[in-house]
Amino acid sequence: MTNNDTALLERIYPEILKRITEAKPWKNNIFIPSMDVYRVDPSSEFMPYSTCSSRDFFHPEFKRLSAEIGIPEVFHRKYWEWVYVVHHAFRTNCVGPGKRGLVFGVGQETLPAVFAASGMRVTATDAPRASTVSAAWKSGNEYAQELAEMPHGKMDRAEFERLVEWRECDMNSIDPEFRDYDLCWSSCCFEHLGDLQKGIDFVINSVEKTLKIGGVAIHTTEFNLSSNEDTVEDGWTVLYRRKDIEALIRELEQRGHSVDPLIVAPDTLVIDGYVDTPPYAAPPHLKLALEGHVTTSVGLVIRRGR
Repeated sequence: MTNNDTALLERIYPEILKRITEAKPWKNNIFIPSMDVYRVDPSSEFMPYSTCSSRDFFHPEFKRLSAEIGIPEVFHRKYWEWVYVVHHAFRTNCVGPGKRGLVFGVGQETLPAVFAASGMRVTATDAPRASTVSAAWKSGNEYAQELAEMPHGKMDRAEFERLVEWRECDMNSIDPEFRDYDLCWSSCCFEHLGDLQKGIDFVINSVEKTLKIGGVAIHTTEFNLSSNEDTVEDGWTVLYRRKDIEALIRELEQRGHSVDPLIVAPDTLVIDGYVDTPPYAAPPHLKLALEGHVTTSVGLVIRRGR
């Protein structure tokens, strides 16, 4: 190869790589099983794991809850997170008439409408309008700055606005006015609070400051599948290792609360081994490459004990 050839390759290689990455031609060869054909036994346990698993998508209950939430049936971990929250909220009997719910970092979620449809009153919160966090989410249309911007799902708009209120909330400093709720939840939010410890502090505060005794907190976040040692500890997005989640569960239990055990889902199908890469042209998007690690979503279900 001549020097001219080398110089030419150096000039065009970045553009070639960019086009390949954006087009992702290898995705055309991915076999994505039909959820209707491969449905699992309806009597089998639903969502037995703490982390995102393709198995959950094949359960008939996932299909039913997806319809309730108003999301498509595709292999995307964000939809898994929403189904996870709804499933465990109803499983733990903290939703219904006379109950109160609090959501952090609500964005454009339809979950407030799902819970309000049961008769629950919901306080939907997002970052303060003037914060850098809200500015970042606005750029991706993942921020709601007033009730009028929130989707009302299957509910009548007037009834939705009667049962749901919108408030600002700094997750690093939860206002004392947010208290005595039966349920609080967040969907992949607390990894954006600055560092690992701030996210852990938020989870504990969400339980002890906002819930009544017996209330339930359900939170999802980033889970590092690559390493139990190397991770991203601070910055815009941090990645929680298994040992971080296990340490958090131990602390919550020592403080008198009960927590569902951490059960990492096994990779049972080929699709579980697929890792989506930037710019994340889903589906499938159950695992992704992020900051040099492979991550997925993990959920926590916590009942306040004291």
